[in-house]
Amino acid sequence: MARSPTTTDAFNAIAEVRRREILGLLAKRELSVGDLVDSMDVSQPVVSKHLRVLREVGLVEVREEGRLRWYRVNAKQLKPVYDWVRTFERFWDHQLAGIKASAEAKAKAAKKRNSKKTKK
Repeated sequence: MARSPTTTDAFNAIAEVRRREILGLLAKRELSVGDLVDSMDVSQPVVSKHLRVLREVGLVEVREEGRLRWYRVNAKQLKPVYDWVRTFERFWDHQLAGIKASAEAKAKAAKKRNSKKTKK
């Protein structure tokens, strides 16, 4: 089965780890290509290639200011990804509740053991 091009939708575009890293950095603030290169420790052509893909699917927008181009996340285009991930929220909540209950039970048992030791 042939793989879909990365420029068809947000899901294909974010399948690549470097593009997710770029989105994570841009989620905090607007950055230039140079800022991204410095933050990611990769070459400028690599960053530019990934930014092109993200722009083509609409996940990032660019603003030109003189010779610089400032990139920012287009959160509206990430909504389908967010909506899909939300379907798993119930699973994560259940898992976290189980982890919390287990940790609380262990802490209670440890406290009980410690109190028995101090009574001796």
